[in-house]
Amino acid sequence: MNGSCICGSVTFEITGAIPALYHCYCTLCQKQGGSASNAATIVYSDRFQWKTGQAKIKKWQKDTGFSSHFCINCGSPVPNVFKSRYVWIPFGLMDRANPVAKANLWLNSKPVWAAPLDLERNYDSAPEDIKEFVQYLNASEP
Repeated sequence: MNGSCICGSVTFEITGAIPALYHCYCTLCQKQGGSASNAATIVYSDRFQWKTGQAKIKKWQKDTGFSSHFCINCGSPVPNVFKSRYVWIPFGLMDRANPVAKANLWLNSKPVWAAPLDLERNYDSAPEDIKEFVQYLNASEP
């Protein structure tokens, strides 16, 4: 499964089954995407490969550790590695993917004008166990 930024300068590939996605309603994701939530997934780093454009990626990071990686040509958010084992992927970058949405995160930060989907898991903030959450997203059964 392939993905790219808006201008196509940054391209990447995920191998294996299509992971489930989640919607994050934290204020950082709202500001990063200009929307109520960010649709994303997390994969194991060994399932992710850059194809082109790594030199076109710029990184901005808060003191808290939150980072935003984006294409310097078009400004599109792009995947980023965290905890050295995982890669966060904004799902809107994926080509022809038809994922299952499984979770809502940071519902306590949801704007009043947003209407989250009714999903299997709902978190008031972030999942406490990131390892378990990544396994959940990457389970082959929907």
